[in-house]
Amino acid sequence: MASEQHYLVGLDLAGRRVVVVGGGSVAQRRLPRLVSSGARVEVVSLHVTPSVQAMVDAGEIVWHERPYTSGDLSGAWYAVACTSDPNVNAAVVADAERERIFCVRADAGTRGTAVTPAVGSHDGLLVGVLSGGQPRRSAAVRDGLLESLRVGGVAGETKPTGVALVGGGPGDAELITVRGRRLLGLADVVVADRLAPRELLDELGPHVTVVDAAKIPYGRAASQDAINATLIEHARAGRFVVRLKGGDPYVFGRGFEELAACVAAGVPVTVVPGVTSAFAAPGAAQVPVTHRGVTHEVVVVSGHVSPGAESSLVDWEALGRLRGTIVIMMGVERIAEFATVLMAGGRAADTPVAVVQEGTTRNQRSLVSRLDRVAEDVVAEGIRPPAVIVVGPVAGLAGELLAQPH
Repeated sequence: MASEQHYLVGLDLAGRRVVVVGGGSVAQRRLPRLVSSGARVEVVSLHVTPSVQAMVDAGEIVWHERPYTSGDLSGAWYAVACTSDPNVNAAVVADAERERIFCVRADAGTRGTAVTPAVGSHDGLLVGVLSGGQPRRSAAVRDGLLESLRVGGVAGETKPTGVALVGGGPGDAELITVRGRRLLGLADVVVADRLAPRELLDELGPHVTVVDAAKIPYGRAASQDAINATLIEHARAGRFVVRLKGGDPYVFGRGFEELAACVAAGVPVTVVPGVTSAFAAPGAAQVPVTHRGVTHEVVVVSGHVSPGAESSLVDWEALGRLRGTIVIMMGVERIAEFATVLMAGGRAADTPVAVVQEGTTRNQRSLVSRLDRVAEDVVAEGIRPPAVIVVGPVAGLAGELLAQPH
């Protein structure tokens, strides 16, 4: 293992000229962090990748569309040589040496005057790792450090206050967002829904109070007022509260009701969006909710009340006239009614329908049927809530793909 002798330092590049020679994949990886540092980045290269071009088009960097020439580093504070030509990279390093500009040589790190560490960020911390010319080891250690920080925090880290409404994702514990998982690791109290990823609760420390706010469909339910009161009570007592919900807090999750209650009570709220099961569950079952040339619209509908109910806010007749994708949440027990009203509105009886139960979890089950018989198939297959229903041509794409000769 090479001995690590570099002096690790943080450079303030804001407003300072940085020259990147080369516009390929290496530059594409290095440029975003340089731009986010506030540096005035100029790229010298005959060609750039489409992603680099997009940064040029957005005005984030300047591109000099030509080969590198001596003098391009004049006035720069930092340089990166990342072309595919070792001779050009060597020339850039030599020029930088004469100009007393620190320079990274991407193809041969030990021949430059600076090296790029494996870098990651966590809640205002910037973590950098060097390992004596072993970039894979640096990256592995960086990833391990960041994961530890995200799950367990760090000594001296300021604990958030108030309430965090965290979307836990569609069910698989690994599909919660990085920020959501980090805040969960800092919680004093967790108020969890039945559909929130259960495995995440097992990772909580013994000091964390877990409140079951399960809303079991058509059965025992914690009233929304009681949940709101619980969030406010614990937050006012100085505890950091995470309201852990399934999917996304604002997609049929009553998240805004909880936000409004906390704001009215003077409790600060952080909202962490989550991966909604409306799209993730079908995706896990190889059902895309959109597909080029097949659909130009996706409508997500709540199925918790019947189409003819006075409390229904859905124009089912209009949905029946659409040709794109309809995603119905909480609709398994009323699927026969929804199928009937959609066909009455104009949807063809043979419109493909996919039903995905407990998507992304080990209990995932799915079926593909058609609108005129999906209700019977759901009963025959024993499909039960929670499940997502997808109506439209996209529901049959996976079956068509599998039916093709290979």
